[in-house]
Amino acid sequence: MSREREDLVAAHRCGLNVSTRSRAILKIMALPDFTPRVGNDPKSVVIHLTTGAGMEIEWKDGHRSTYTFPFLRDACPCALCEDERTKAGRKAGEPAKLAPGALPMFKPLVKALAAEAVGKYALKFSWNDKHDLGIYSWFYLREVCPCPECRASHQPSAVSHQ
Repeated sequence: MSREREDLVAAHRCGLNVSTRSRAILKIMALPDFTPRVGNDPKSVVIHLTTGAGMEIEWKDGHRSTYTFPFLRDACPCALCEDERTKAGRKAGEPAKLAPGALPMFKPLVKALAAEAVGKYALKFSWNDKHDLGIYSWFYLREVCPCPECRASHQPSAVSHQ
């Protein structure tokens, strides 16, 4: 089977109505590969709801990630939070900055009230600020891992200008 035919069959299986005219678009678009990988699958997950300590994940490749609840809330992957972060120029997990001259207001400590599995691929939290739209996939959680090793690998390389 030709590559073009394979693309059309794959698109049809995904429920996309693709004509032969849009084949060129399919070839040009670089879509992320969300195929589950061993490193993106958790070996164990511990969520400390009662103590409020956060969540620990041991990944099948041996890596360990520890997430605080404030980090997870600030990394919420829902469209609303993602849009807000993008407009503010923040990265996932980075807290909102106060406007210059603004006085900090009292803000209750971020707490997860509940956590539930979403199929076999994600978690969903209900937060004490009544927000519960984010679905934290294993892929996303591994991508935003806050450990020093992962944070260093996500930093853009420094370019020297001479």
